[in-house]
Amino acid sequence: MSALSRTFSFLSQPRRADEPEVAAAPRASGDHDERLLDAYSRTVSSVVENVGPAVVRVEAQVNGRGGTGSGVIISSDGLVLTNSHVVQGATSARLSTSDQLSFEARVIGDDPHTDLALLHAHAHAKLPVAVVGDSKTLKPGHLVIAIGNPLGFESTVTAGVVSALGRSLRASSGRLIDDVIQTDAALNPGNSGGPLVNSRGEVVGINTAVIMGAQGICFAVASNTASFVLSELVRHGRVRRGYIGVAAQTMQIPRRLQLAANTAASGAMITVVEPGSPAAQAGILQRDILVAVDGQPAEGVDDLLRRLNADSIGRTLTASVLRGGQRIDVKLTPSERAK
Repeated sequence: MSALSRTFSFLSQPRRADEPEVAAAPRASGDHDERLLDAYSRTVSSVVENVGPAVVRVEAQVNGRGGTGSGVIISSDGLVLTNSHVVQGATSARLSTSDQLSFEARVIGDDPHTDLALLHAHAHAKLPVAVVGDSKTLKPGHLVIAIGNPLGFESTVTAGVVSALGRSLRASSGRLIDDVIQTDAALNPGNSGGPLVNSRGEVVGINTAVIMGAQGICFAVASNTASFVLSELVRHGRVRRGYIGVAAQTMQIPRRLQLAANTAASGAMITVVEPGSPAAQAGILQRDILVAVDGQPAEGVDDLLRRLNADSIGRTLTASVLRGGQRIDVKLTPSERAK
């Protein structure tokens, strides 16, 4: 009998009752990694399949100057969100879909202070729509996917994670855009105005900027800020805002302080108070944590922006801040923010 036959014979013999059982070889860890990668791939491809058709290429012309970027259709009647710097003050733009449909769109309004603009597409066909989600549900490390037309390459997809929340970014108007999402999903010129999407296929941000020369530092305007701007542009064609003269960022409040001061889990920490501003006149200080305006919770910068709407202008409000572990109420009268 050959060695191979003897080996086969040994392996095929039944185990005797007095023989120890040989443990099965451990499953290779690579199998687990492959399953995880497969799940990741399925998630990304599913999101792209659902949201990708609602992403459009945006081309605008102003005085012979052209702007090109991306946008996302957010309603069945043709409302499209993009960046203000993409339309560059134009009154109309040309939109193109991944299915090679092309149609004109009217600029309803743009808001340079948040680098957002709203268009209305004149399309005869039924348009695909992306769902706008709640950016407040994001946490650092969450998977996000950017879809757009970087450098003219249509329907490009990149994926990454949320690197940080509550960042501030200076807009072209010179004002700070608060509550900005930082991500390492690769963005390039042409991605501007396209959606940043979570793993559920919801738009959680509008891509707006990349720091040239940096590795993996990109930014998107939070969807909650975009929703506020959207409602103002639909109602007024521009965003009327109350002005109090602060810069702020969203921050978590320690649990013991939440209980002691009866606040929510987060608030808007004041980072800058402009001299002579309504906030300065009310006695608000740098590093105060604003937790309520006019009796309504302010759980972050996006809440603060919503409270400072057109109805707040010229009206005296009660603002609650945390200072030194104590909750303090101050009287605050917003003025109208200059254009």
